[in-house]
Amino acid sequence: MQRNLFILCLFLSLSAFSQKDSIPKTMLKGQIIHAEDSRVLSAAHVLNLNSVQGTITNDKGYFELPTKVNDTILVSYLGYSSIKIKITNDLLKADNELEIALYEKPEEVKEVIIKSTKLIGVLEIDVKQVPKDRFTRIHINGLPQTYEVGKPNKKDFSSPVAALFQPVDFLYNLFGKKPNQLKKLQKLKKEDDLRKMLAGKFDREVMMEYLQMDRQELTELLTDCSYSDYFIKKASDLQMIEAVLSCYENYKALKKGSIQRDKIPSKN
Repeated sequence: MQRNLFILCLFLSLSAFSQKDSIPKTMLKGQIIHAEDSRVLSAAHVLNLNSVQGTITNDKGYFELPTKVNDTILVSYLGYSSIKIKITNDLLKADNELEIALYEKPEEVKEVIIKSTKLIGVLEIDVKQVPKDRFTRIHINGLPQTYEVGKPNKKDFSSPVAALFQPVDFLYNLFGKKPNQLKKLQKLKKEDDLRKMLAGKFDREVMMEYLQMDRQELTELLTDCSYSDYFIKKASDLQMIEAVLSCYENYKALKKGSIQRDKIPSKN
């Protein structure tokens, strides 16, 4: 009887999960405007935080994005306060077209100019083959700029409890317990459209959302991974994501190495 009850519960759970995954997506349509003068905002970013799909508004401020009920979208524009919108059935009605108004941030926002020869970030190269300076940056012959090489700092902690509150440990535990968060960050850097979007973003909001960190905690994390203040302040969101994932992979390797060493029996 108990075995039959267990099988029934398992079947119902799988059925509910399957139905949840099979919820059809609908194209959310809308326009992003300035809240005070209704000026259209072209090139505003719209990201579905659940499916990790994004788009940019056209020259008339319009966008279309696949969504489903209970998804959350993040709308952002440089110099404006971002907003998050929870998707409901009403918003997805066929005749609905959202008008989303963004307010300018009160503080002054300086224009950011990106030049291909001035980019900073993480390169997938053999770092053993290039010279490295004391700021953990690598120099490549023929290129005027340098690139960050972030590695987790090895630290001695007064107690196991103190180690739990270190930023890199938090990141390691977060990705271990919630692999979806890791997969979403990896998807952000793989999709061409998302890469282009994040290459022009500097507000860190997507990362703070997925990493469950505020701005200060994110800074502490990258500092803990030996990234310079210059990189932390100047890197685009895409470069920051690459840095965090690189830091995580390095730290995971260190962790696994430590566990394996602990398992090796002592010769004594």
